[in-house]
Amino acid sequence: MANAVEEKEAQTPPNLNTDEAEHQKPSNVEEEKDDVVGDDDEDEEEEEGEEEDEAEDSEQEPPRKPLSRESQLREHKSKMDGLFRRMRTEKVNLRVHDVVIKGNTKTKDWIIEAELESVKSATTLQELLEAAGIVNARLQQLEVFDSVKVTLDAGPPELPGTANVIVEVVETNSPLSGECGAYMKTTARSWTVEGSVKFKNWFGYGDLWDGSVAYGPNQTSEVSAGVFLPRFKGLPTPVLARVSLLSQDWQEFSSYRERMLGLSLGLFSTRCHDLVYNLGWRSLTDPSQMSSMSVRRQLGHSLLSSLKYTFKLDRRNSPVRPLKGYAFVSTTQVGGLTPDHRSLRFLRQVNAEIWLDHSPRMLGCGSNWEEFDLRYAVPFGFYHAALNFGISGGVIFPWGSGFMNKPSPLPERFFLGGDFSPICTLGGPTTVWGFKTRGLGPTEPRRQIKDKSNDDNSEVAGIDFVGGDLAVTAFADLSFDLPLKWLRERGVHGHVFAGAGNLAKLTENEFRSFSFHKFLQSFRSSVGVGIVIPTKLFRLEGNFYYILKQLDHGKTFGRLQETGFRFSFSAPL
Repeated sequence: MANAVEEKEAQTPPNLNTDEAEHQKPSNVEEEKDDVVGDDDEDEEEEEGEEEDEAEDSEQEPPRKPLSRESQLREHKSKMDGLFRRMRTEKVNLRVHDVVIKGNTKTKDWIIEAELESVKSATTLQELLEAAGIVNARLQQLEVFDSVKVTLDAGPPELPGTANVIVEVVETNSPLSGECGAYMKTTARSWTVEGSVKFKNWFGYGDLWDGSVAYGPNQTSEVSAGVFLPRFKGLPTPVLARVSLLSQDWQEFSSYRERMLGLSLGLFSTRCHDLVYNLGWRSLTDPSQMSSMSVRRQLGHSLLSSLKYTFKLDRRNSPVRPLKGYAFVSTTQVGGLTPDHRSLRFLRQVNAEIWLDHSPRMLGCGSNWEEFDLRYAVPFGFYHAALNFGISGGVIFPWGSGFMNKPSPLPERFFLGGDFSPICTLGGPTTVWGFKTRGLGPTEPRRQIKDKSNDDNSEVAGIDFVGGDLAVTAFADLSFDLPLKWLRERGVHGHVFAGAGNLAKLTENEFRSFSFHKFLQSFRSSVGVGIVIPTKLFRLEGNFYYILKQLDHGKTFGRLQETGFRFSFSAPL
């Protein structure tokens, strides 16, 4: 026991008095606090040391020079090229989640939504970008918006692989507008000065209302009014309706005046296809009462009811001075779609011009009756020189009971000649360089006038140009820049050209005596050189013509333009 007690006492520390214990406790606490504060100070000193080391390291590194603007552009271009390269090689699957339309206060939403079908059906990012560009162009073509902006945004986070399309439009502030200019009239084979007034988006359906007045140098006048609807009753294509009153005076050339009140209704229209129904009441008169026999037989009233289909493909770089590309227009017109006996029954086929670049290819419509126009452009690579050449042809024929003995309608026949450049006329055989208006083709004598004082002029005054049922024209044009820089900057250039053409009658059993060899031998042709001055409204040419081949007066007399210098105006179709 004694030993156990001694061991216990040895393990127990000696007792301290109360005062010493009280003084000892705070000193221990202060020492512990100092130990903690000391540790924090040491950590702060270590962090400050590290920051100072990093600062010293950063001071030791040389500062980076800012990239120049050219370097930034090169870097940005490299990134964009990489992105485009990836988009070309890889397809990014994407679908449209929502389409948001903003800014249309008057225009109906469904008018804009009808143009967004291609966007909604896109399945990849590439298709979506292409569709967005097409939608932007189509909305601007409506002519009711001052600006159009299509934005592609990411879809909801919970729906990966989706995108939202935001269409922002700014409606036009001035719906009323007007314009004037010089235009080509294929029906009149002449150019006219026109003025028009247009009112946009009257009812909020994207509708365009317009009225126009036209006047030509050959006493051609036209007053018309029309409306254009981009969407109507769920139809996928626009609808165009137009009422017009046309008056033309052909007394000088063919001894008749034409007046027609007509209605034109566009049934189907896309980028390449166009289907139009025409209904008109036509009147042919002869105030001079000196017309030829074939003209007198067609005087009076007639009903025009026809369906006209046009296929157009234009890939030229310029309609005024094409250096490359091609264009093709084919028109088929069927008249006589009413049971009225006064209805004009005919079939007219027009295949208009083709411009081809490096690889020629034939385009056709596969009709039994055809009018074609083939153009080919070969660039030379210096002085913007290019060789354009082409060939055109067309035919018209009546149909119905006894059609082989009937004549074709006089206003629908082909007439060649006029002060127009075949470079700009995209619509079939209409003109040949160097020949006056209606200056080629079959003629018939008018009623004889005995004038003893001037026997020479009596023969010229007694001829009517009655047109042809078959028309063929050809031309070649070599354009080149002029050496003066001031002229090149303004588009003024020179050209050397040659043209030829002919007409023939096929109706009233004339096709039985038709000879292709004689038809080629009777071609009229001309060559020339000149300067071309392009403007915003028309193409002005100052040309020197030389007639290579012309025939004597007779059944196929040609009213030719004499050799010499002449100015001409042409507006692209």
